[in-house]
Amino acid sequence: MNVLKKDPDWWRGAVIYQIYPRSYQDSNGDGVGDLLGIVRRLPHIASLGADAIWISPFFTSPMKDFGYDVSDYCDVDPMFGSMADFDQVIATAHALGLKVMIDLVLSHTSDQHSWFKESRASRDNDKADWYVWADPKPDGTPPNNWLSIFGGSGWQWDARREQYYLHNFLVSQPDLNFHCPAVQQELLNVAQFWLERGVDGFRLDTINFYMHDKALRDNPALPVEERNDSTAPKVNPYNHQRHIYDKNHPQNVEFLRKLRTLMNGYNAAAVGEVGDSQRGLEILGEYTSGRDKMQMSYAFEFLSGHAPLSAAFFKEVFDKVAAVAADGWACWAYSNHDVERHVSRWDLSPAASRLYTTLMMCLRGSVCLYQGEELGLPEAEITFEDLQDPYGKEFWPEFKGRDGCRTPMVWEKDGVYGGFSPAKPWLPVSSAQLNLAVDVAENDPAALLHHYRRAIAFRRNHKALRDGLMTEVRAQDGLLIFMRQSEDETILCFFNLSDQPITTTVPAGNWLTIAGELGSIQPAPDHSLHLGPWQPSILLLDRG
Repeated sequence: MNVLKKDPDWWRGAVIYQIYPRSYQDSNGDGVGDLLGIVRRLPHIASLGADAIWISPFFTSPMKDFGYDVSDYCDVDPMFGSMADFDQVIATAHALGLKVMIDLVLSHTSDQHSWFKESRASRDNDKADWYVWADPKPDGTPPNNWLSIFGGSGWQWDARREQYYLHNFLVSQPDLNFHCPAVQQELLNVAQFWLERGVDGFRLDTINFYMHDKALRDNPALPVEERNDSTAPKVNPYNHQRHIYDKNHPQNVEFLRKLRTLMNGYNAAAVGEVGDSQRGLEILGEYTSGRDKMQMSYAFEFLSGHAPLSAAFFKEVFDKVAAVAADGWACWAYSNHDVERHVSRWDLSPAASRLYTTLMMCLRGSVCLYQGEELGLPEAEITFEDLQDPYGKEFWPEFKGRDGCRTPMVWEKDGVYGGFSPAKPWLPVSSAQLNLAVDVAENDPAALLHHYRRAIAFRRNHKALRDGLMTEVRAQDGLLIFMRQSEDETILCFFNLSDQPITTTVPAGNWLTIAGELGSIQPAPDHSLHLGPWQPSILLLDRG
């Protein structure tokens, strides 16, 4: 066993940088990013001060969902390179002090996976029950009312078995049957394969989708007033159900315990994606409580919504975390490969972007950053003719899909295709992003890139921010206030999350102003604090 010598709690408070490999850097001139392109750009990530990278899927795949439809879990798709290239990613990242997390898609496979090809061949083969199969109702319709998050029924008829199979996503992504012990064991074998290869952990796609109700009961309707579009676009009827039988199964936790036991032998860590519009934080708490399940999970509280996050909303979220996930551990993100970039989603000014970055680095939990957010990249405009995402094609134009956040990384303002590739990229390079390219930002002291570096360094330098308690969360109009505490530090945070000046009072105590490099200001001698729009004040209690 290749046991890694590292702190088993390295993940706690870590800053994890997400790489969408198709769009990060092309090394061989085919217009698609690849593993050697990642190797080339790892110094950029290390320069941010990140602790780890998360690489979206690079496994063998027909690419109907761009790698989230896996046809071989234990090999690299030729589009991205070879296993030797992946070994180079590991070696280079580790030499730079970066942990490597890879995206495991365990809830479903591609319909081109050998497991599914065998399973669908008959009802009595060795893998007949490796996927979720069900007979039709007497009238030939699907066995229940479960829906696909990509639109339409969650069931697809298969003429070979004369049965339906479940697909929570694309028709070409059949769901694995986690009630089958052999499936669980084989997926644990997959995880061990990559742990032996040297990975430091996993991002677990749709972690709450693994297991379904064996009785196949219908989901109840969700009242209109309870619907929201945090995990599926508003126009998707998926939002019309309370998803209590097609996901969120209580026995799912038992599989997570098995996976944690395996990871413990390698001091590896995982962050799970919880996709649920009603119970996301509750499930986060359930899946990360104690030390026998997943280390971290994220829900969609900060990944959705088209208005900037208010002080009142932050308080609401952290009050809920305290109520349902006090023993858990969140991993917060504003952007990722599935949602509109937050600079555009919230229409942020440069000052607001800097403040939200500083705030993120002061929250209790770990942090995921998405490639390009350190540059302040806005969402790219994609025409229907250039669209690649099947999700966007299904719901266009009310929902334009996920391609706008997946366009190629811009490295050089005047380089061919922004320095991403010498060939025409798989998605167009956004002209609106070129002025924010890395080479421009590096030479502009006021660029957001440098603020990210300072904010990450500030977090790293204070144990109270990395893994301390978060208490006394308050919201006063546009002002968010909270305390971060460890054994050695007490830090008091004020954030003006508005475009208006705010005056408040600092409690008595010997407070030292810190984070001046992040715009933090000092209280007046009378303990009053006058915060300008989008301005923080971060204070350290002097215990001497």
